[in-house]
Amino acid sequence: MSTIDAPRIHGSPATDWRWIRTAGRVAGAVAGLTALSVGLLYRQAADARRVIPMAEAPPPRGDGVYGAKFGGKPLTMVVLGDSIAAGYGVHRPRETLGALFATGVSRRLRRPVRLYRLAVVGSVSAGLPYQVDAALEYAPDLAIILIGGNDVTHVSARPAAVRHLGDAVRRLRAADCRVVVGTCPDLGAIKPIKPPLRWLARRWSRQLAAAQTIAVVREGGRTVSLGNLLGPMFEADPVRMYSSDRFHPSAEGYARAAAVMMPTVMTVLATDDRAPTPVAEDVRALPEAADEAVRAPGTEVAPAGRWARMRRYRWFSSRPATTASIPGGDPTTGAVGYTPEDHQVG
Repeated sequence: MSTIDAPRIHGSPATDWRWIRTAGRVAGAVAGLTALSVGLLYRQAADARRVIPMAEAPPPRGDGVYGAKFGGKPLTMVVLGDSIAAGYGVHRPRETLGALFATGVSRRLRRPVRLYRLAVVGSVSAGLPYQVDAALEYAPDLAIILIGGNDVTHVSARPAAVRHLGDAVRRLRAADCRVVVGTCPDLGAIKPIKPPLRWLARRWSRQLAAAQTIAVVREGGRTVSLGNLLGPMFEADPVRMYSSDRFHPSAEGYARAAAVMMPTVMTVLATDDRAPTPVAEDVRALPEAADEAVRAPGTEVAPAGRWARMRRYRWFSSRPATTASIPGGDPTTGAVGYTPEDHQVG
């Protein structure tokens, strides 16, 4: 589900492609590539840059109260991270990830959800402290974070990026806020990037995702691996799964991503009788669980004492998403739909 805004990945402004140059240097040093091979990386970057459109407008905001018809005190949800978290590529607030999560949670718990979207297009993990500062002003009950793609494209120092994410989770958990993190997606799934550049992007993405998982779980949060989750579906039906810019997910692509994370969101919020039932579960050492989750998109990793618990849910399937498969509906059919009364702007 990784996407590019010219020419930086994940919806950020134009850049000098220093991450491509770094890729060439690293690949040349580690793999012994020739100057010709490194030059190929430059040409691939230039080719991708020519066909990628510029980001023209910010994503729609979905802030407000969802499920006001249920009455009672709203659950406060914040969404932090980068352009995927912000919902770049869709045109209506209800199609953004935040709105999809808020609608699904409201319907499942039958209570209002007040949403604040604080994610910033182009954000790297170093920007999370500022987003968390803003989030804590709202005393959130739940935080959903998607971050990491821009750390790969900026060639951010991985330890620093992971530290920023871990600190964000720690601060939110200290404020009694539940945290679910969608780890770094597989940037090697982006079609304009060809091998060998694609292979490097994939490797870096997976390494960051595994490190993110360890940091988040150690601080008391839960992760859901995204990996190349949408890659096969996008390739099979690009017209429906991509937005009009041909690089960011469409409304259906975002619905698919939200549906995969929704069981974990409900697990951290729901009482035992309402929590989704996993179809597979295992307890392992945290580093081993993190590595396995990267290889199996859709896997939840949660704290389990000194260990980590891995879970997969029946809500996760390989069926193509549809506009009727917004999360929060029946876990077998996926149907839930959307009606205007589900969203009341606060």
